[in-house]
Amino acid sequence: MTTPIEELVDSRRVVICCGSGGVGKTTTAAVLALEGARRGRNACVVTIDPARRLADALGIEHLTNDPTEIDPKLWAGDLGGGDASEVVPGGRFSALMLDTKSTFDVLVARNASTEDQAQRILDNAFYRNVSGALGGTQEYMAMEKLHELHDEGNFDLIVVDTPPTRHALDFLDAPKRLTRLLDNRVFRLLMMPTRAYLRVASVAVQTFLRTVARVVGSEVIEDVVAFFRAFEGMEEGFRERARVVEELLTDPATAFVLVTSPRRDAMEEATFFAERLAVAGQTVQALIVNRIHPSFGDESPAGLRAAADALQFSSPDAERAGPTNRLSALYANLADFREIAALERAHIEALRDRIGGDITLAYVPYLAHDVHDFTALHEVGALLFDTVSAR
Repeated sequence: MTTPIEELVDSRRVVICCGSGGVGKTTTAAVLALEGARRGRNACVVTIDPARRLADALGIEHLTNDPTEIDPKLWAGDLGGGDASEVVPGGRFSALMLDTKSTFDVLVARNASTEDQAQRILDNAFYRNVSGALGGTQEYMAMEKLHELHDEGNFDLIVVDTPPTRHALDFLDAPKRLTRLLDNRVFRLLMMPTRAYLRVASVAVQTFLRTVARVVGSEVIEDVVAFFRAFEGMEEGFRERARVVEELLTDPATAFVLVTSPRRDAMEEATFFAERLAVAGQTVQALIVNRIHPSFGDESPAGLRAAADALQFSSPDAERAGPTNRLSALYANLADFREIAALERAHIEALRDRIGGDITLAYVPYLAHDVHDFTALHEVGALLFDTVSAR
């Protein structure tokens, strides 16, 4: 059954927007959350992308790792994208930008058995160096932040703007990767409470640590060992959080929206994202295509070109030839636009067929300006929700 975009913002709890860079994904995420707020829901848009795209789209100075509620006066009025009377009272709109290290710090504090244990980890040099940069950390912390917002933020709708890279869907694997790390033999040996046990338990681990120490120094190795030892007793809490996050991603209240543009490379990336989602057992509920050429009128390109040719040779009068030729050029130009628009839509339909499933398709045409304030967001919202087409 087709899931209209209206239903996503009306009843889904989590909407995850994915797609390649430069296709308007951040703007789309902001518009979906904004529409949820206009329909009376407590909505939040969160970006994993460390760039300022979301803050720029909202027309505000900066965002933090905590939800910033936007004054309704900025978004609930008639700003050119819709009638103010259509706004349902009670809606709220918030936004945040993921700070990986801050989220990791909160997770450590939450799972530590004592304040002293948490402080030992937070003060550890190895932790300070890797907590914001270790491969996979950003993806897992994104899911941790989503879990936090879902369980503690009191939000009705959370829209996630993923990073503009091919690794944007790595967060789907993050819970499993964390569980594999916790079960890894070397990790479990490093977690042992005494050095004596480490010496007896595994000569291989000693050899490994000595080899690494020659490269990075013994102090770094001591920090690493101290870091893992400080986690003693916390792994079960991390394991449980990973399990809950994995369940959240597969919950029927979570939806995936694929954002693309008519560019060939963007559609190839969209296919890649859809395949990644399918491997993870997820389906795309909606395909949103931004920056598409509008389709002016219903006449075929061939008919328009015939009209252009007829006009070009219809007037032998030199005084009328100029205006006639200009009209002929306009017909030819319209034929070009119609041809481009038809080709784009054909390619997009083929993309939808490759993705499979009964998904919603929506087009947003080119705008004459950038999206950098709520007036422009309302304009995009009006176009998006007015051009939905269901298969």
